[in-house]
Amino acid sequence: MSELFDAVDALIASRSPLPPPAERKRLRQAHGLTLDEVAAALQVRRATVSGWEAGKTEPRPPERDAYARMLKQLAHLYPAGAPVPPEDTAIPETPAVPAAPAPSAVEPAQARSAPTGPAAEPANTALRPAAPAAVPRPAATTRPTSRRPAARKAAPAGTTEAGTDPRFENGPLAVVDVDADGQVLAYCVGGLVLDVTAKSLPALVEWTLGEGRLGQPKLSGPGKDADPLIVLTEAACEHYGLPTTLTKEERLAGRIPEGHKVIKQLTRANWQLTKRGFGPWARIYRPAQGSGRSCVQLCIPSWDALDARHWADAAQLPPAELARLLGTYAARVMTPRGSTAVTGLELMTALHPPTRASEPDADGRRHSEHNPGSLGKDPVDCAPCEAPDGHPLLADLPRFHQRTTAEVLVEEAYDWARPLTDAECLRPHLVGIDVNMAFAAGANGLNVGLGAPTHVKNPVFDAKLPGSWLVDLSHVDLSRVKVAKDKWVDLDGELLPSPFTPKGEHPTGPAWYATPTVAYAVELGYDVTPIEAYVRHDNGRYLDAWYNRLRDAYLATMADLGVGADLPPEEFLAAMDGYRQRDPQLAIVVSAIKATVKGGIGKLRERPRGEGWKPGQPWRALARPTWRPDIRAAVISRTRINMHRKIVKHAAFTGQYPVAILSDCAVYASDGPSPLDFLPYRGGKPLPGGFKLGVNPGLVKHEGTQSVLWGEGVREQFNAPGLNLARHIKDGTVTDQDTGE
Repeated sequence: MSELFDAVDALIASRSPLPPPAERKRLRQAHGLTLDEVAAALQVRRATVSGWEAGKTEPRPPERDAYARMLKQLAHLYPAGAPVPPEDTAIPETPAVPAAPAPSAVEPAQARSAPTGPAAEPANTALRPAAPAAVPRPAATTRPTSRRPAARKAAPAGTTEAGTDPRFENGPLAVVDVDADGQVLAYCVGGLVLDVTAKSLPALVEWTLGEGRLGQPKLSGPGKDADPLIVLTEAACEHYGLPTTLTKEERLAGRIPEGHKVIKQLTRANWQLTKRGFGPWARIYRPAQGSGRSCVQLCIPSWDALDARHWADAAQLPPAELARLLGTYAARVMTPRGSTAVTGLELMTALHPPTRASEPDADGRRHSEHNPGSLGKDPVDCAPCEAPDGHPLLADLPRFHQRTTAEVLVEEAYDWARPLTDAECLRPHLVGIDVNMAFAAGANGLNVGLGAPTHVKNPVFDAKLPGSWLVDLSHVDLSRVKVAKDKWVDLDGELLPSPFTPKGEHPTGPAWYATPTVAYAVELGYDVTPIEAYVRHDNGRYLDAWYNRLRDAYLATMADLGVGADLPPEEFLAAMDGYRQRDPQLAIVVSAIKATVKGGIGKLRERPRGEGWKPGQPWRALARPTWRPDIRAAVISRTRINMHRKIVKHAAFTGQYPVAILSDCAVYASDGPSPLDFLPYRGGKPLPGGFKLGVNPGLVKHEGTQSVLWGEGVREQFNAPGLNLARHIKDGTVTDQDTGE
């Protein structure tokens, strides 16, 4: 009978009466409770309580009964119509606590004293409680309502919480939206929501630079503070007179027309746009006055600013959640400056600014001078062999000339596959392993050129000297290689890709290679005799700080998702299983960090992007000091060599060879479905110098498992014996558009 009573009690609790959503919020605020306090008491997320108060969701048992009980008690204390504590004594909202641990760097301080100085005095900036996840869109004619600022607890003069810069106390960015009442709201990191008084886009820029207190401190001593980022939702675009989407012509042009009314408004207010114009990532600025900067970065997700390949469905997130996602990325990487590729490149410059202030001269004045270890402020010409087709250095070549590897440096990632042997066909599984942050690991500790190349004939190879070398490596025999000092091993060279070519083909004569590739030939035990070279005597480990920043961002976010460093192999594989579902938004941050690595390296050799360019003419990217195809080649070379070195160590120890490699993924035939079924762990220890499971850059994770029958079947189905199985090992999906030929 007691079970029946319990069932009846549960049924009653599931229908516990609740006051209307607005009344729920009134009662909570009347008692001075924050969303966090209520959420903690009910053991739910802050956003859940916010949704209940907005009427977007309704509580379920067992939380519903407890929530109804709390509201009932508050209703006795604060009947409808009873006075509520005035705003100047109300307890301000505390930052949101996300489901997974978020970095303290993205939490804005809630208790501040107003910093001194005319630029730091907010007029109508109000601290508001976080709005619900989904904000209703206003009618076009709705007039914004006015609100008085909510008071903040005073802090001692000149102090901030958690070391936050008082100039940027509201965080690096804000997502601007419009609520049902027509009020413009700025959703900042940590759950902070600000009233925005600006009625036009120029006024919004002024508000951002003044009252908004948005931005991010510089990442390097001689660097510059990051400009504030404003993300405009569709409702905000409508409010400020911008289209919610771009036409086909505007998408192709990457911008709205110069004659658009909003651009005219900006011009009348003496604001300027960069040469890219007003596109998905628009930069609005006024020329710098002294050391002061007046610049705001705009991001418009509905114009495809957030590429779904890297940001997944971030563009569809509610404003508060998008602010949390982008804020986490900004705190751990940097405030986005454009696509992930653009941000990856900008991060290099932010960590190694081109100039610094000199020591005071005789008059006590400082001047701008070259910052050692940087790429400088002026671009340098690449070597002819490093120039991509169409470069001005190649203008004298015949129009349809096809350069050979003896004329052009070709350092690209692996795309190699081979037929399975009879023994491999008898094994049931194909298992893919993927190198974490492979290109970041390739950049770690890499010595790269900082200045222009020097051309030398018949040089003596120096593995410490970055550059491009014309050398014949056809004599390197993979059937017998050195794997340690004075230790040679015999291998089946036919089952290995060449380390010197992206397709794994054996070189047939002289070709251009980056330093890491030639150094690996020496490491394998073979002499090299370069014919000529373009070397860079001014060099350094330019990418180390860049690697460290991105590595730390990746590891911190993976830890938030439950995948910690130094986990034992079995625990690591278990932690990686379904990690994206633990917090989909943080999983998007992981994807964006990875794309920042790959895109930043790729951007070092950016190709022409329309704009009427013709072969032989310079294009815009060539004017950047960070247009450095030699650095890109060195990173890719080292990444490919790192993969080959592990493959050789694995083959020498186990007799197993990969059947396919695609960039940072290698596929092996295995007796079991797990990487542990073929990786040689002994007593929990991996093979020294071989593949090791783990989350750190350079270590590997499980990419996917398919059957050997699947592999042979898709190759036969699409009549593609060279189909790269590594491309499809993750989910097994193969289309007829991708035959591997």
